[in-house]
Amino acid sequence: MTTVTSPLAGRAIGLAAVPDPVFSGAMVGPGTAIDPAREPSEVVSPIDGVVVSMHPHAFVVVDGEGHGVLTHLGIDTVQLNGEGFELLVNKGDTVTRGQAVVRWNPAAVEAAGKSPICPIVALEATADSLSGVVDDGDVKAGDELFGWR
Repeated sequence: MTTVTSPLAGRAIGLAAVPDPVFSGAMVGPGTAIDPAREPSEVVSPIDGVVVSMHPHAFVVVDGEGHGVLTHLGIDTVQLNGEGFELLVNKGDTVTRGQAVVRWNPAAVEAAGKSPICPIVALEATADSLSGVVDDGDVKAGDELFGWR
């Protein structure tokens, strides 16, 4: 079982509330979403593993069981071309749960006209392989979001 923890502080809202049909329809995979606190912060790794994909607005960490977790910082934030995002690790790096991966400011993302909501998605998973999905209430970085069998 892989435990996936929140990469940032905010309010869990669930994927259905994400203002993007690709995420809200769970086309990328099941999981949840966080409406982040509107303050500069460091986004941390939700699991121990290797960074297999690294972009300013999104990253994927894969653990030893082959479970990949996508953390997507905001919606349509790829259009910001990295503006307002500072990468703290590189693709190929091994990271531990809670290690800072990206520094960003959700308020600046919102000011640029983008939603700062962050989907946290279990890649190549099915909804019934996840348990205890948190889709409501306040969370802080490191709080458990879901378990993955």
